[in-house]
Amino acid sequence: MSRGLSRRWWLRLRTAEADRGMATAEYAMGTLAACAVAAVLYKVVTSGVMAELLQAALKRAFDVQF
Repeated sequence: MSRGLSRRWWLRLRTAEADRGMATAEYAMGTLAACAVAAVLYKVVTSGVMAELLQAALKRAFDVQF
């Protein structure tokens, strides 16, 4: 193996090692963002205004004449 090829192989190996840590950090940030969106959505759905809208929609759906 030539010296240049060996050096490129070593640099590629070191870069791949660094990328694995970044991928883990990106997954952690994505998970955190998904949890934040879920929390906001939960608050919106369980709010009084939204509950009234859902109840009104269900009442209209069940009162449909066939």
